[in-house]
Amino acid sequence: MLKFLKGVVAGSGSGGLKELPYNIGEPYSSAWGSWIHYRGTSKDDGSSVSIFSLSGSNAQDGHLMAARNGVKRLRTVRHPNVLSFLHSAEVEVVEGSIVRPTIYIVTEPVMPLSEKIKELGLEGTQRDEYYAWGLHQIAKAVSFLNNDCKLVHGNVCVESVVVTPTLDWKLHAFDVLSEFDGHNEAATGPMLQFEWLVGAQYKPIELLKNDWATIRKSPPWAVDSWGMGCLIFELFSATKLARTEELRNVGCVPKTLLPDYQRLLSSTPTRRLNTAKLIENSDYFHNKLVETIQFMEVLNLKDSVEKDSFFRKLPNLAEQLPRQTVLKKLLPMLASSLEFGSAAAPALNSLLKLGSWLSTDEFNSKVLPTIVKLFASNDRAIRVGLLQHIDQYGASLSAQIVDEQVYVHVATGFSDTSAFLRELTLKAMLILIPKLSQRTITGSLLKYLSKLQVDEEPAIRTNTTILLGNIASYLNEGTRRRVLINAFTVRALRDGFAPARAAGLMALSATSLYYDPTEIATRILPNVVVLTIDPDSDVRSKAFEAIDLFLQSMKQHHEKGGAATDSGALTNVGSASLLGWAMSSLTLKGKGSEQVLASSSNSVVASVHQVTTSSNNSALYVSDTPATHLSSAVDHIDHPPPSPTSTDGWGEIDENGEQEEESDKDGWDDIEVMEEKKPPAALATIHAAQQRPIVQTKISGANSLPSRHQNRASKDVTRVSDDEDPWAAIAAPQPTTKVKSLSVTSTSSHDDNDPWAAIAAPPPSTTVKPLSATTTARIRSSSENSNRPNSANIHPSGSGRGRGSKTAPMKLGAQRLSRNSEL
Repeated sequence: MLKFLKGVVAGSGSGGLKELPYNIGEPYSSAWGSWIHYRGTSKDDGSSVSIFSLSGSNAQDGHLMAARNGVKRLRTVRHPNVLSFLHSAEVEVVEGSIVRPTIYIVTEPVMPLSEKIKELGLEGTQRDEYYAWGLHQIAKAVSFLNNDCKLVHGNVCVESVVVTPTLDWKLHAFDVLSEFDGHNEAATGPMLQFEWLVGAQYKPIELLKNDWATIRKSPPWAVDSWGMGCLIFELFSATKLARTEELRNVGCVPKTLLPDYQRLLSSTPTRRLNTAKLIENSDYFHNKLVETIQFMEVLNLKDSVEKDSFFRKLPNLAEQLPRQTVLKKLLPMLASSLEFGSAAAPALNSLLKLGSWLSTDEFNSKVLPTIVKLFASNDRAIRVGLLQHIDQYGASLSAQIVDEQVYVHVATGFSDTSAFLRELTLKAMLILIPKLSQRTITGSLLKYLSKLQVDEEPAIRTNTTILLGNIASYLNEGTRRRVLINAFTVRALRDGFAPARAAGLMALSATSLYYDPTEIATRILPNVVVLTIDPDSDVRSKAFEAIDLFLQSMKQHHEKGGAATDSGALTNVGSASLLGWAMSSLTLKGKGSEQVLASSSNSVVASVHQVTTSSNNSALYVSDTPATHLSSAVDHIDHPPPSPTSTDGWGEIDENGEQEEESDKDGWDDIEVMEEKKPPAALATIHAAQQRPIVQTKISGANSLPSRHQNRASKDVTRVSDDEDPWAAIAAPQPTTKVKSLSVTSTSSHDDNDPWAAIAAPPPSTTVKPLSATTTARIRSSSENSNRPNSANIHPSGSGRGRGSKTAPMKLGAQRLSRNSEL
């Protein structure tokens, strides 16, 4: 006999095996035959296992021989519904003065079926569904042994079935297992060598009579089909079979299973139902639980349409299934399919829904590792699902995992081409920011936020400002001084989108406790006061509220006798609530362009010390108009988002913590003082007028501008109303003088018959070809005749009215020469 491990130990059989790589724990109350079923753990990694032990009186004990057969069969037979073998050992255990040979089998962790049923406590439909799934698995195992391997188990019953932690049923107890030799005509002895281990109540009539000839003529499944009938009876009657006659009590068997149950227990071996046919034809196995698990098992063979339809129905379907089966069977299968890419993106919603039924510790061990791995997925739909539901699992993520594994993948969403994904990434930062290190915040996150503050989507710019206001408490002091004021005043308050400006005002108020009096007086209030004349009423109201808040803070500073150079931050005197998110930019579809800002007055100042994902006191909403139309609709507002000026986009600070900005002027330095009232130049567009100050153009003289240009300029000026022109209040009034019309004075040097001579075009500069001799003589003769008296009645030769002759037409050049000669 081959001994895998031999040792001499003192104490009982569960007392320690020095060289066995497993620790033996407490035994279960039941097991098959003479075996004892123990709980156990691995010495290497502490994983759970099951340990079966059987002791004999001597090495030739029949039970030991059958146990060795069981070890050999269990090691060689592999099937998903057969107990998985891990390790075996045969040792000698000393009990007092007696040495007992003992066999140990180590398997995957399992529990006796009878004890698991009591633990689950299922009733009604859920009990029948779970039993149907378990019987389906055992029938598959028996069919595999009988039809594929030509083996006979010989003792299928409740005690030969164990249950895994995932509630799968496994077949074991292979001590009696033997080959079916029905085709061997020479065989005469017992086919089942260890059939004496089987109780008489579980034996069919032919086996009870040891009629081996009949058994060999019967199909291979005849004996085990009888055992399946015994298992069904014990399962539904919840009692152990004591006599064969009890099998006639069919009151406990479900009606849909009763015909198959009777065929399994047929008195004629050849008429017994094959377990393979039982699986295929029985209506009892067609229920929601069995069909759901079977779909998950062949998920790789399904197309995308079937997967999407299945996973969208799964959350509602899971509520109707046995809760323990869903959590211990379906949930691990779902996590595995997502992790290895066979499941579709909608499966993530099902995973989180089912995971919400677990305790915190179970969620962290069963669901969270899968979620962390999914962040590395390139599937955009899965990334969207993770970000949309980050509030459900974000608190369970450790700081180390977030900083080292999760954030690296989440940050790719800041640069994604999808505006929806960029916005979801932005909102997810509110959950992840408490777990990020300062190095990650200052070195990476703020750079992304700087870019998002000039994003093309107005809602993203608005939410970026809101996020900065909410995470201010997680920034160190130096970063806050460098980032907050620049982000809120230089960008947010000058944004062309009204809700973005409102968000900037709210963020300034929410972070007021981080600003010293000098910053408030020189950098914040000058920028806030401008918004008191903002075209949007909500922005104006929030501007007044912010001014009141900061003035109250400055007044308290004054009452304390503080100097203007004090650098200490002021006390926050406002109410506290977290800034709410703006509406998603992708919901801005097909609605009007009306902009709505719904927020209560007590939400002007927000507290960044409390972390929550929503606020009922303050919620900022943006327009329902598409983002592209929103941007163009507000171009007339003088608040364009500036471009980044430093590594993080908010510029640098000097030694005193103040930033030199050209845009920090008081608005009066660029207005020129005009000595005389002159009409302004024509405005190209309203937007251009707001981007630069209006400079009056000096006109050298009244007569230098034609009247038609004056009329056009005056029309352009009158077209811009006071409401549209933010500079109208300080613009010079239009001149009241009238421009005299142009008068043309004639001179003696011009012909009286040509009134246009004064403004006539200059003579052409083209070169005239030299005249021929004949033409020159003709012109000279004509000139001489014109100087004679009565020259008008005398015609030169060659030009008279002779027969058949005509007067030659004058050329343009000749006419001009003739006129000039007269002049």
